[in-house]
Amino acid sequence: MADFITILTGLTPSFLLIALGGLVRGRLSAKAWLGLDRLNFEILFPTLIFVAASSRPIEASDLLTVGPAVWAIMLCGLLLGRTSRSFGPSSFLDFAGAWQTAWRFNTAIAFVAVGVAQRADAAVMAITIGMAVPVANIFAVSALSRGGNLGKLATLGKVLRNPFLIASVAGILVGVSGQNVPVVLMAPLEMLAEAAIPIALLSIGATMNWTALAKLDAFSAILNATKLVALPAIVLIFAKVFGFDGPLVATLVVFAALPTASAAHVLASAFGADRERVATIIAQSTLLSGITLPIWIFLS
Repeated sequence: MADFITILTGLTPSFLLIALGGLVRGRLSAKAWLGLDRLNFEILFPTLIFVAASSRPIEASDLLTVGPAVWAIMLCGLLLGRTSRSFGPSSFLDFAGAWQTAWRFNTAIAFVAVGVAQRADAAVMAITIGMAVPVANIFAVSALSRGGNLGKLATLGKVLRNPFLIASVAGILVGVSGQNVPVVLMAPLEMLAEAAIPIALLSIGATMNWTALAKLDAFSAILNATKLVALPAIVLIFAKVFGFDGPLVATLVVFAALPTASAAHVLASAFGADRERVATIIAQSTLLSGITLPIWIFLS
């Protein structure tokens, strides 16, 4: 019980920042909050991912272990989320926009949660995110492309230009090489990385629909249950059955239990899907994770 209280205490400041974002949303215009989101997406979070991934030597065996595990988790999310189809919108494009919430993940909360989970490892989480970003985007863009008119080359271009992917690959390459980034370069990168999480949490709160839980229906319930309950349960059960343990398992459980990506509605909107529906599911996932995430961190 003491450990669970410690976890709640560790997560509370982050959820308070989200709440603060909701309280001060009127202090900035919608365009200003959008600009902060863009700053995080293009600069701050890629820097955080790079710094975390390059902060220690990475063994090639780590990539061969983490990669398939992460991809399997997201594939489970894709398949389980597909079961919601009969409850969702008739348009496949609108369905695909919401479907992506079953496997995408919130990077800001990932680094908050891994810092609270005593057995998890931030560097392993950085590798996990590095392995997950391209596949998450391939799944999402491919599903949305099927409902829209984007060709294969355009789809590939969107995936390859993702700043999270570029930063992840760069950080992992530095980690695998065993070389250290010169201090004169790493110092400003670390300063940018430290700004990423608080700005992201404030922005999540400012742009979130706080009444979204009132709109919970069978469709959104299946997607949220997939992301917040089924995926971490699958990881934990698999680990118990096969006797796996340690930082990798704890990190994968935390990763699987994360709420969906806060920017998923931006991608949906870019393809012409129902942006409002996706934004509602994102808000539901974020709010519900305040209950589910501490439990999974405790169990991990």
